[in-house]
Amino acid sequence: MQRVLHVLMALSVIAPGLAVAQQYPAKPVLVIVPLAAASASDVAVRTLTERLSSALKQQFVVENQPGAAGLIGTERAAKATADGYTLTALNSSIMTMLPAIHAKIGYDPLSSFAPITMLVTIPTGLIVHPTVPVKSVKELIALAKTQPGQLLYSSGGVGSPQHVAMEIFKSSAGVNIVHVPYKGAVPATTDLMGGHVHVMFNGLAFPLPHVRAGKLRALATTGAKRSALLPDVPTVQEAGVPGYVFEQWLALFAPARTPPELVARLNSEAVKILASPEVRDLMLKNALDAQGGPPENVMKALKDDLPKMAKIIKQLGIKPE
Repeated sequence: MQRVLHVLMALSVIAPGLAVAQQYPAKPVLVIVPLAAASASDVAVRTLTERLSSALKQQFVVENQPGAAGLIGTERAAKATADGYTLTALNSSIMTMLPAIHAKIGYDPLSSFAPITMLVTIPTGLIVHPTVPVKSVKELIALAKTQPGQLLYSSGGVGSPQHVAMEIFKSSAGVNIVHVPYKGAVPATTDLMGGHVHVMFNGLAFPLPHVRAGKLRALATTGAKRSALLPDVPTVQEAGVPGYVFEQWLALFAPARTPPELVARLNSEAVKILASPEVRDLMLKNALDAQGGPPENVMKALKDDLPKMAKIIKQLGIKPE
């Protein structure tokens, strides 16, 4: 009899949570993307949320809030009510680089958010404007050494992936290329296309069509192996910078203390969507690699990358501007 009572008591605790999860979402869900529209992160999130809206019979509304390399939107998301109706998509820059650059930020990467799932990894390329007289990484390094401080590179802001990737490259190659920060990767790429700056590292999602159209030139990609999207383009390592690897990821989060049953519901639906052949193919066409998996995978990536990036950023002396 006592055992039966214990079972009934356990069910009485679990049942309300299950009921909430089954009823969720009862109203539209806001998804904050603290980066510009048409960025790699934005493309990935909109691909997911369109299908979440259909699967859960409720609108998942994406709101872009770029600025300060992602700090503004991320701080807002961290302060949101933890009821499952405000989510956010945060990349490895926001979660592992900015905390090492800024002495004070309005969120803690390990405690301010509840991970839901890894969304995508983002292949990155070293891209130049076609007027830059180089066709390889070695030629770019040689040009930068003969013209120190004359070449300009764009980024989505201090602490953005584009910024950190180039600073690591500059240190490894021993070159002086001047930083021109923008409010997001999209305007940074737009000015590269216009020839206002010369070079940048960027996730391939936005520049890839322009590379294929000949409006930009890809010198290398930054992964440990070549990208399937540009199989004829070498990695930075292959092209002459030993040990250079720079890889980005994007994950879906809720505010900390969001009920676990809602996190589990969102994880289940998102993982199914990301595993579908249609979405995997669509992501790949947009230069993204669909991931998925349990929340623990996101937390592992955070715990692995935070000390690595802190060490790199300290060594490079990257500071807020």
